[in-house]
Amino acid sequence: MAARGGKKIVIVKKKVAGGGGHHGGSWKVAYADFVTAMMAFFMVMWILGMDDKTKQAIEGYFANPVGYKKGFGSGNNPLSTGSVPSPIQKTPMRMMVRNTEQKTFEKLRQTIVDKLAASDSLQKLNAVVDVQVTREGLRIELVESGRGDVYFPNGSSRMNAATMLTLQLVGAELSQITQSVVLEGHTDGAKFGADAAYTNWELSADRANAARRVLQSTGVAPERVVEVRGYADTKPRVPDDPLSPSNRRISILLPFTNTPDAPPSAQDMAAQKSDSMISEISTPIKRNY
Repeated sequence: MAARGGKKIVIVKKKVAGGGGHHGGSWKVAYADFVTAMMAFFMVMWILGMDDKTKQAIEGYFANPVGYKKGFGSGNNPLSTGSVPSPIQKTPMRMMVRNTEQKTFEKLRQTIVDKLAASDSLQKLNAVVDVQVTREGLRIELVESGRGDVYFPNGSSRMNAATMLTLQLVGAELSQITQSVVLEGHTDGAKFGADAAYTNWELSADRANAARRVLQSTGVAPERVVEVRGYADTKPRVPDDPLSPSNRRISILLPFTNTPDAPPSAQDMAAQKSDSMISEISTPIKRNY
């Protein structure tokens, strides 16, 4: 550049650095990293000081959080002492249904026993009724005693007064629940004549069917009766004495619901309660013309 008045002009440029001094923010990043490292260090030391059982629980939680639930015994932190994650206990549906029905049957059993014991008429008739909750369900048995003609005359399906009264008392209680009902007839080992067309099979089935009609008249819905069985003398109550009057009896069974552990749908659950006899019927034989 040309100079004025014979003097050379010199231009000086200075570069000013911005954000320096105590106004800079880089130290904050470093401090945050330091605090984070210290927190991680103290957490590691804290975990190392725990017992082995607690360590395994914490390891299991971080390995599979979905399979664990948080217990908040001493705070909101699932890792805090006293709130060790515990595995979720998944109760199978079969157990849930069984426990509910078990309680229902136990309560119903006691109610029926009390009602029968309060009946002076049954006491005078020497009627024996055995009410038990078995592995099959609630079983109510009208058991013959004495000469064996308290409930039915020998060789007949005609009901006596004790049978009608007992079934009416029992039916009034059964009408208040929704469980399925199975009726069974049993006889003793006494046989009909060799050429008789009517046998203990027909007799046991007719007695069970007669009991069904009385129960339905007391309010038990017809669709709840899923089976009427006649066993003749094949399932004696007193195996050592086939002719014992106690082998002659009517059984009312409320079976436990056969529920799968994990039914895929409500329709499948309903199918489990369907009539077992119908489900076992094979394809009808087709007639060839």
